[in-house]
Amino acid sequence: MRFLRRFLLMTACVSLSGCDLAPSYVAPTVETPASFKEAKGGGPAFAEKKRALSSDGGLQWSAADPADLRPRGSWWRAFQDTRLDTLERELDQLNPDLGQAMAAMDRARALAAKAAVGLSPTLTASGQLTENKESQHRPLRLANSYPSGSDFARSAQSRGLPINAPTFYGDNQLSMQSSYEIDLWGRVRNLAAAGVAQAQASEADLAAVALSLHAELARDYINLQGADNEIALQKRIVAAYGRSLALVQKRVGGGITSPADVTRAQTQIGFAKAQLSEIEARRALLEHAVAILAGHTPESFSLPSSQTRVAAPTIPLDAPSQLLERRPDIAAVERRVYGANLSIGVARAAFFPRFTINLSGGTQDTGLSLFNARNSLWSLGPAVTLPIFDGGAHSADLHDAEAAYLEAVAHYRSVVLRAYGEVEDALALIRYFDRQEKDIAAAVVAGNKTLDISLKLYEEGVVTYVEVVTAQSDAFAAQRQAIALRTGRLQAALSLMTALGGGWSRPVSPPPVAESPCAPCEMATQAATKS
Repeated sequence: MRFLRRFLLMTACVSLSGCDLAPSYVAPTVETPASFKEAKGGGPAFAEKKRALSSDGGLQWSAADPADLRPRGSWWRAFQDTRLDTLERELDQLNPDLGQAMAAMDRARALAAKAAVGLSPTLTASGQLTENKESQHRPLRLANSYPSGSDFARSAQSRGLPINAPTFYGDNQLSMQSSYEIDLWGRVRNLAAAGVAQAQASEADLAAVALSLHAELARDYINLQGADNEIALQKRIVAAYGRSLALVQKRVGGGITSPADVTRAQTQIGFAKAQLSEIEARRALLEHAVAILAGHTPESFSLPSSQTRVAAPTIPLDAPSQLLERRPDIAAVERRVYGANLSIGVARAAFFPRFTINLSGGTQDTGLSLFNARNSLWSLGPAVTLPIFDGGAHSADLHDAEAAYLEAVAHYRSVVLRAYGEVEDALALIRYFDRQEKDIAAAVVAGNKTLDISLKLYEEGVVTYVEVVTAQSDAFAAQRQAIALRTGRLQAALSLMTALGGGWSRPVSPPPVAESPCAPCEMATQAATKS
């Protein structure tokens, strides 16, 4: 037993001090801009955004302090709409896509726990009670081979052993088996750490799905609000065309103007009504989309028409390069890069021998004397598996692991670059929407004045109805464009919030305690040290 204790102690020391064949991991570097291009210029109205959106040196990813796990809060509340807030909370509870992503995360966590099993010895127990019959003509059968008076028979009888192998016999066993791999090359540790990295990536995937769904719901809701405003405007246009038609009919009846003006006015009002039906159809589709995102069936869900404007959020001073660290899609691909790096160590370890310690023991009897010490049995010893020739399978696995790592690195850089591009796109849209809204506001005022003047001049017989039609077309087009620009500006603000990982306010609450990429390894080491 003293030898056994020394052997097990030496094995534990060798296992805990084993080398690691995985390359040293450093998060991939991505060239990042010193400042955002589209945050420059834009006039006084854009000055605050310009100060807010200056970069502070680029993306500095920290795996030990993952900002993507920090709470983002209800970032959509920046739009100050209670109906939107209610719908977003219903999404969290009822959306099936979010539930699917949550189940996928739970599966990844279960697989990570399974991967960590190899860090500790396995122990299994088994038992059986069987009655057996051997073949009468089995090979090497001893029955009737030795006469009862032979020396072998007398020797066997003196020791209480059967003379011949019986045809019928019982085989009853109780046993336990234990096995532990000596992780000299870090294969098991890297497998466990890769499982943890994959689970972390799955958690980030869940956050990415949630962010995408919340943004999609907000986008559809903003478009729906824009459609409500368009419908209200179009109804006013139909009413205005109706008044114009009545005016034209009155003037034609008095013989003041041409009858062609009546058909022209009727054409206007018919076209306006057709446009109203088209907008109402688009609004119905948006309402269906909002219902599904909030976890409802379209037939059981309705949003009353509302002309209440969604508030345009203001951008506070902050640093987007740090906010980009909160993007869950970047966090997910970075964790997968780390896992791919660990997989290289697993593939390298396959070229070296695998050592295991096997221990088994129990009791066996033809009857039921299973707790008799004479019927005990046990086995203890190391085992080694040495790869000699595999036709290049291990080399292929290593090349595959290295290529998978390079693929993951390229994907990481692509995601980061796209993230910066999305921020630039949103900033550009916000910048130009600011300009367009000012210009269209002036156009709306001028168009309304022109329409009023044209109507008065037409009533006085100074101008033809064609000039009224032109003035109406210009004025109403400017009003439609004003609604479209406001909706577009809200969508650009939403795009910026999404591009920055969910809003633009840095979370003030401390991040959760980050688990070590190989927490199961540390726990196993601590347990072995204590024992």
